[in-house]
Amino acid sequence: MVRILVIDDDPIVRAALNRTLQKQGYETTVVSSGEEGITQARLLRPALIICDWVMSQLDGLEVCRQIKADPELTTTFFILLTAKGAAPGEEEDRVRGLDAGADEFVSKPIQMSELKARVRAGLRLYQLNQDLQSKKQALEILNQNLQTQKQILEAELAEAADYVRSLLPSPLQGTVTTEALFVPSAQLGGDCFDYYWLDDEHLAIYLLDVSGHGVGSALLSVSVLNILRSQSLTNTNFYQPSEVLKALNHAFQMRNHGDKYFTIWYGVYHRCKRQLIYANAGHPPALLLSSTSASSFQVTKLSSLNLPIGFLPDVEFEDAVFDVEKDSSLYIFSDGVYEINQPDGKIWGINAFIDLLIKYSNVNNCHLKQVLEQIIALNYQQNLEDDFSLLKIFFN
Repeated sequence: MVRILVIDDDPIVRAALNRTLQKQGYETTVVSSGEEGITQARLLRPALIICDWVMSQLDGLEVCRQIKADPELTTTFFILLTAKGAAPGEEEDRVRGLDAGADEFVSKPIQMSELKARVRAGLRLYQLNQDLQSKKQALEILNQNLQTQKQILEAELAEAADYVRSLLPSPLQGTVTTEALFVPSAQLGGDCFDYYWLDDEHLAIYLLDVSGHGVGSALLSVSVLNILRSQSLTNTNFYQPSEVLKALNHAFQMRNHGDKYFTIWYGVYHRCKRQLIYANAGHPPALLLSSTSASSFQVTKLSSLNLPIGFLPDVEFEDAVFDVEKDSSLYIFSDGVYEINQPDGKIWGINAFIDLLIKYSNVNNCHLKQVLEQIIALNYQQNLEDDFSLLKIFFN
């Protein structure tokens, strides 16, 4: 039931208002002074207050100010009963009432039909305000829940990203040394790489790039990494790159993996023969930089025209063999390394990337962090649009 508080020091007015409002079905409380009205307002929190302007001690204007200053009562609809503002030249009094927080005025002598209409209008506005406040509170609670869920999700993503990074191999030292960079565009990316000795003479090397970004792409890349690292592809010769790609293509058809496919460059280096055998499934070509003199390099692109893994079943992949000169560097990377958008709308491109590698190789044997810094400087956007994975294998 709607509660209305009446504040008036005239007992006849109080009785008339009380009787009229109760007949309308409202629950009423009547008091005879401004001080008692403020006390009851804070206790009852009525939907609407009808208060006389002119009262002894505390007048209706001050009652209105104190009630509207209370955060719990700011939405209570306040009607001032007054003879003020009815005559010309007394508009200033009505302005004072509005400034104090009054929502409506009813002039004395009171016309009960007018009063009832203004009460109904006031209660509609009060209810609308209450509904808005309820929706605001609901939105605040929803926003808090969303923020909490976001924080939980971000923490879980950070944990997952740490897990993915923990799977990446440690640098190699010795006759073959390695250096690597892995910078996902999102917290989780679809790139992954690995290298490990199959035996004392053969080093397996690969880098893959799953389509898309986020959790789904990261899960697929980790699945491939674990399968290759554990060599759990049945009836597969892991020394033969074409067989590895064929087995992966059979196991990871995109229709069975959320329409995700991946590209991969996979090679096996024979340490004694200094020979590299490799196969490529739709991946950017690996680059082999061999020094021909102190200041010049021969660049060989190790590529193929084979389809990515998962596109079609029964794809035949081809091996290629390349002899590796001493002190050569092999660079394997994802397309996010060179597909950098420029302000003029053009793509930076692989040829510019090759030039950058040669430039740094002439200066300081090409440390990958300097390459990354240069590429980030070229990227006019705040973040890289695609995952950035760059692997360097140096053959001493």
